[in-house]
Amino acid sequence: MYKLIRKFLFLFPAEVAHDLSLPALSLLDKVGLLRAVTPNVETKSIKVMGIEFPNRVGLAAGLDKNGDYISALSNLGFGFVEIGTVTPLAQPGNDKPRIFRLPEANAIINRMGFNNDGIDQLIENVNKARGNGFKGVLGINIGKNLKTKVEDATKDYLIGLRQAYYYADYITINISSPNTPGLRTLQYGDELNGLLSAIKNEQMKLALEHKKYVPVAIKVAPDLTEKEVEAVAESILANNMDALIATNTTLARDAVEGLNHANEAGGLSGDPVKTQSTKIIAEFHKYLKGQVPIIGVGGISSAKDAEDKLNAGASLVQIYTGFIYQGPGLIRDILQSDAINNHQDTVIDVDVADGVDDHQE
Repeated sequence: MYKLIRKFLFLFPAEVAHDLSLPALSLLDKVGLLRAVTPNVETKSIKVMGIEFPNRVGLAAGLDKNGDYISALSNLGFGFVEIGTVTPLAQPGNDKPRIFRLPEANAIINRMGFNNDGIDQLIENVNKARGNGFKGVLGINIGKNLKTKVEDATKDYLIGLRQAYYYADYITINISSPNTPGLRTLQYGDELNGLLSAIKNEQMKLALEHKKYVPVAIKVAPDLTEKEVEAVAESILANNMDALIATNTTLARDAVEGLNHANEAGGLSGDPVKTQSTKIIAEFHKYLKGQVPIIGVGGISSAKDAEDKLNAGASLVQIYTGFIYQGPGLIRDILQSDAINNHQDTVIDVDVADGVDDHQE
């Protein structure tokens, strides 16, 4: 059925299809039809970052930037949903068109530019979802506003952290989008250490204030050298970050050279980033020494792809572009895989810091 739906949606420009499909999904959810057509797959829960995830498969940030469709997306079978990227203030993002399909490669190029309605509106939407019965695991992905100078980025991340803290199950610090000028420089050296130190200090203050510990994950790019991976890992360990999300979209175009839209500016996602993403996960796993869990994302379009991410060192996986091309059946395929269900992690899940309660709503 999804093949027919996709054929219809792909008649429209990518962003128009996005704006049509999510409200339709929400309507199906509200009238009770979504659960009726979503297969009930028996899964094993897993504890990561002190959080009990009902299954290993999550939705990556970017599809639901403002938290408008949390319940509907969760009811497709995801073990967790990550919303955002959200910035302190609303911003329109880059000019349209800004999303391009490369169907021959099962890929997408986007240069959205953190378009969103701002953190206050997102929190309002989260409250509405919780009030309507949503009880799933929710991640909130935060970034900086375009008009905020890179040297002042920490201020925006701290605003996002404070605003999102009470409402999130975990918070992701997005320093790896290629569509905000200068953002990726925050992945390196003193800039990274300064940001993570400030984030950790604020996280601990908020944990005491709210009497609960909300883990913080760092999302990185796939376009890192191994030496850069080692440096980032050292900073993550030194600042006691709770998780790593690897990876964001890539700037590389080798795998799509010659295809229509291949030269569009923006981040490339889908099958072309699969191998590099898995390689980066394996390298981080080596340098993080099993002390920090990894959420693997990038080019997952089959159960085998998800298994490869877990074998490289990930504890959880997220999908996005594969979900666009294959629909909810991809979630089912991954969750029904014996290799996924029987996978044994090598990361030790560490409980939260002393002085604050364990993960609670």
